Amino acid sequence: MKNILDIARELNISEDYIECFGKYKAKISENFFDLVENKKNGKLILMTSINPTPFGEGKTTQSIGLTMGLNKMGKNSIVVLREPSLGPVFGIKGGAIGGGKATVEPHEDINLHFTGDFHAITSANNLLCSVIDNHIFNGNELNIDQNSIVIKRAIDMNDRSLRDITINGKKVSYNTGFEITAACEIMAICCLANDKENLREMLGNILVAYDINGKPVYAKQLEVVGAMMALLKDVLKPNLVQTVEETPCIVHLGPFANIAHGCNSVVATKLGLKLADYCIVEAGFGSDLGAEKFMDIKCQKAGLIPDLSIIVATVKALKYNGYMPVEDITKKNMEYLKKGIVNLGKHIENMKKYNVPVMVCINKYDTDDEEEIEYIREYASNYDVQVEISEAYSKGSQGSIKFASKVVEMLETKKTNYTPLYSLNLKIEEKIEKICKEIYGAKEVEFLEKAKDNIVKANEYGFSNLPICIAKTPSSLTDDVKILGRPENFKITIRDIKINAGAGFIVAYAGSIMTLPGLGKSSKYKDFR
Repeated sequence: MKNILDIARELNISEDYIECFGKYKAKISENFFDLVENKKNGKLILMTSINPTPFGEGKTTQSIGLTMGLNKMGKNSIVVLREPSLGPVFGIKGGAIGGGKATVEPHEDINLHFTGDFHAITSANNLLCSVIDNHIFNGNELNIDQNSIVIKRAIDMNDRSLRDITINGKKVSYNTGFEITAACEIMAICCLANDKENLREMLGNILVAYDINGKPVYAKQLEVVGAMMALLKDVLKPNLVQTVEETPCIVHLGPFANIAHGCNSVVATKLGLKLADYCIVEAGFGSDLGAEKFMDIKCQKAGLIPDLSIIVATVKALKYNGYMPVEDITKKNMEYLKKGIVNLGKHIENMKKYNVPVMVCINKYDTDDEEEIEYIREYASNYDVQVEISEAYSKGSQGSIKFASKVVEMLETKKTNYTPLYSLNLKIEEKIEKICKEIYGAKEVEFLEKAKDNIVKANEYGFSNLPICIAKTPSSLTDDVKILGRPENFKITIRDIKINAGAGFIVAYAGSIMTLPGLGKSSKYKDFR
């Protein structure tokens, strides 16, 4: 690894604007933004995928591989990724630093405590919860209805026992719970804030509860925003690291895409666009979750224009979507591939809805058969999209040169006409139905009574024009984790609605999705020695 100051110099960032955390990671000072504000933006490339499977599709690996391939070609490229959460690191999924010969370093630091961003957000969230309880205990001047508190405590760990808890004190008693830090509203706020002033305003606008007359109570009314800002004083500074081939990489913040909006921070993406001619970002899970939220929430809020979207697919994942038994997944089987490849077709259709050029990247493994690869290529080509193989996992930049060349070619010949899926002026129900029917392919959307009641509240208090963030299982286009491929004639059930007034979007909870995962029977914590 290079000293992080050398990586900074390659980006023309003076040592004066670098705050080092040892030799190999650093934060970039917010003062540096003023120096590059008027620079022309590079090309914005989004990496997404088909629905995820137990084998991993490789969005992060291919994002890293692509940036290394572009730099190998002599191009000026940077990859901007999300920070890993400790929940998946010790859970089923594992870390989030890429794989094989396409990783970012120092991988152990990034996967664990890194520069403390997640801990700061956890602390700010829990301070707010503590202040709410303290306010009630000491007289409750705001007349907060304890049973209406909508903010939960946060923990950056998978712990199913904390999903539902009871606060049982002398003057404070109500049912609540924990959610994982990556799902909390303050994580989303930090990711969507443009600067510290904007962050302060957004924190103040967090809707924490309702009073006994049903009127909203906001964080700013509790006089806690200044203390939260103190805890978050360094969180908006992007983290600079490097790829395994010593090319620059920014890793900053990380909301989950199944229960939040699944993208790195606005400040990191905007900085990446100023630092390089090609800025690669990824959005969590498949196009139905992270990519949809990237296009409809992040890009609309931040004024970003994506130039290209790339859908990563693997032979194994497509056969899995055809219900091929896991124990046989590495064996050649055209029948299961043909059954499962319709999942890829739906994701291509999804990304084309945004009028942004679309490309398919086949993440190739040694176990893949050439006939299977060619079948995927032919199938995707029928959608009039460019298809290319990447072997970044096994060969690093050398395995992604051809892929990178095709990306450059597409960016030079295809122009974006980015258009969001829906108008913010639509009714809340209409926006939810548009996502469910057009992106997931649902025939029907059912709103349960709790969801209907909270939609009424959102309309009453002026939140009807916010974008929608649907919390849903990532494993299926439906809200049922067991249904694979490309199902038809299914129903999405919206069981609840939460107004994230600070972050500026409405969360719609579909099916049985939970905001605090549990550890699996075979989890990654066993791999640590």
